[in-house]
Amino acid sequence: MDAALALLQDLLANPAVQSSVLPLAAGLACAALLYPVRLEGLAAIAGFLAAVAAIGNFGLEPLTATRKIVVTGAAAAAIGVLSDFAFKPTRFSAPVLGAIFGAAALWVFASVLRQKAPLELALVGAGVVALTVWLVSATVSLQLDSARAGASGLMLGLGTGVSAVLGASALIGQYGMALGAACGGFLLLLLALGPRVGAGHALTLTVSVLSALLAAASVLLAQVPAVALAALALVPVAARLPLPGTPLWMQPVLAGVYTGVPAAGACVLAWLSGRGWTW
Repeated sequence: MDAALALLQDLLANPAVQSSVLPLAAGLACAALLYPVRLEGLAAIAGFLAAVAAIGNFGLEPLTATRKIVVTGAAAAAIGVLSDFAFKPTRFSAPVLGAIFGAAALWVFASVLRQKAPLELALVGAGVVALTVWLVSATVSLQLDSARAGASGLMLGLGTGVSAVLGASALIGQYGMALGAACGGFLLLLLALGPRVGAGHALTLTVSVLSALLAAASVLLAQVPAVALAALALVPVAARLPLPGTPLWMQPVLAGVYTGVPAAGACVLAWLSGRGWTW
């Protein structure tokens, strides 16, 4: 028994398990358990928080930028659930949510922005807000299409995570890959049960907020080039490419291929930057 516990502890201490197997399993379990009550979209935050707990970065003191990202992601999941059950989606829902979390992004990175000169502060702050507003607006509008929403979450998370690792930030990289793996758990349930599985705001808002904040952090706190964010911003655009005549079970796979292209582009740009390329 002691040997089994020691093995489990060793596995949970492994960064590869923390950022892949654990959030994938947690996301799948959460999606399956909450599917009967239409809350399967919480798979994203469940897998992400499982990784945060395993990494050992839960807490509010000191309230660093990375901890603010966790807090904001949890708030996004709560607001997503409230939106799914209490409000009827309109064409204004996505941009309004984008504006709310664009403002929240300034709070997340306040300590970093305060260190910059006024002009640089204005430019960087505007860029962070613009990225957050865009990713939230473009991804939340996919809430009724689970295949495209799940594929976007998978590739936004993986693209952000791998880019951050290449940009010399292991923690942000683990967070991003964990988010992608959690969405992978959601997609597994979608492949098993078909279109009855719904993403909703619970998944799309969580994924877009966390991806935007982690991507911004990879630039501000690590060495990922800003141009990589432009590639990541194309992920929800790629998710909208047509799926003509595709069987339902193949739609998440094809959507994953579409969204994987810009995500891979972001990783390549981060890799080239690490080898001295400049833009």
